[in-house]
Amino acid sequence: MDSIIFDIDGTIWNSTDVVADAWNATLEKENIDIRVTARQLQGLFGRLLPDIAKAILPEYSEAQQLRIIDLCCQAEHEALRQTGAPVYQGLEATLKELSSRYPLFVVSNCQAGYIELVFEKTGLGCYFTGHLCPGDTGEAKAANIRSIVQKYHLKAPVYVGDTFGDYQACQEAGVPFVFASYGFGQVDTPDYTIQKPADLLKLF
Repeated sequence: MDSIIFDIDGTIWNSTDVVADAWNATLEKENIDIRVTARQLQGLFGRLLPDIAKAILPEYSEAQQLRIIDLCCQAEHEALRQTGAPVYQGLEATLKELSSRYPLFVVSNCQAGYIELVFEKTGLGCYFTGHLCPGDTGEAKAANIRSIVQKYHLKAPVYVGDTFGDYQACQEAGVPFVFASYGFGQVDTPDYTIQKPADLLKLF
């Protein structure tokens, strides 16, 4: 193993409470009689935004879904820029130690600007060498993992994430998967499992 790629939501921080409030305020403003919960978002985060929009707004046209989810994301950014979100316990100390040994990266299925916002609010950006998301490339997670591998000439990366979608992306990209079981999802056959961020120090 020569490098580590991280997911964000459910792996680095938990923004679902803040995001649910921001999205619900937007839905109310748009006179849409639908509300989301933090728990519901935990089951949706990790998917591409158009898929999340389709799950939340199934009775709306694709164009309407994309317009509304874009408004929700704008409100989400504003809320997170003001308040941030809680980082998982022990994560920063873990990143500090790991980054002294390996280059670290982020690949997340998020909108453009989200990773930069996370770095700004948490101060964790100094530990990472690079990052990609669909908002930057138009590609999904597996392709973005491969792009990071190629750009930085990685020989043996691993990916740390918390959902079955993360696991599937790693299978497609040919990268071992470390399941962050403290996050949002469930994965039955990961390559490795951690119960908390600090477990990465024992694993690697």
